[in-house]
Amino acid sequence: MIKSMTGFGRCEVSEGDRKITVEIKSVNHRYLDVSMKMPKKLNFFDSAIRAVLKEYMERGKVDVYVSYEDLSESNVALVYNHKIAMQYMKYFHQMEEEFGLENDIKVSVLARCPEVLVMEEQKADEKEIWHLLEQAVRGACKKFVEARVQEGEVLRQDLTGKLDEMLKSVAFIEERSPKLLLEYRQKLETKIRELFAEAQIDENRLMTEVTIFADKICVDEEIVRLKSHVKAMKAALRTGSSIGRKLDFIAQEMNREANTTLSKANDLEVSNYAIELKTAIEKVREQIQNIE
Repeated sequence: MIKSMTGFGRCEVSEGDRKITVEIKSVNHRYLDVSMKMPKKLNFFDSAIRAVLKEYMERGKVDVYVSYEDLSESNVALVYNHKIAMQYMKYFHQMEEEFGLENDIKVSVLARCPEVLVMEEQKADEKEIWHLLEQAVRGACKKFVEARVQEGEVLRQDLTGKLDEMLKSVAFIEERSPKLLLEYRQKLETKIRELFAEAQIDENRLMTEVTIFADKICVDEEIVRLKSHVKAMKAALRTGSSIGRKLDFIAQEMNREANTTLSKANDLEVSNYAIELKTAIEKVREQIQNIE
């Protein structure tokens, strides 16, 4: 199976008061380019997430969005800063002695002093978070791959159809080319007879001219290679996996053979079919850019 480089996947995982949602989407790119947006508290898992992503994709510009919710009350706690409270009391006693004031400090007063009692967010268990996060990432990746495979099948069918159309053009050129030699010989004989009505036609000289012409217009090698490239591309489409780069290379070789065929064309019909062939190859190359 082949995979498109465009796709979307989403997965939401909840456990207790925690919920993690992961969304993945991608577009075409020559390499794997991953961009992630997630809460700062999850930045620690950046490399681990990327490692998981590489198991499911090889090419594409991939955007990953991660959201995290923790509705539990256990994520914050009241903390008593003993050292800060000791410093406050030290200075209260010092002021009592320096100014002769009564030290009427009570616990309620000391507790209201800044930084004595503070609310601090508790560190979450990294293993627990990763357990949920990995589930969400893998779940999104699986749906993401499913979407890519579905679109990839559409691309495969479209490309197969285009390759079949290309073979029709190749078949016409292959059938038409030998006839050009016969037509050229007949035209050459007619022209010679018109110019030299009484002269004897030199068969050797005539054959030499026809042979030179045949060398100029011969596209046998190009036809063989074009057929071979089409066959190779169809085989790659059946094999599947990450074949985008391979298909692009084959398409480049197809285009090279089509250009040579067009340059050798000495017939309007052959030229028209060679142009159609080049147009079809260009359409194939455009579609290939969507394949991973």
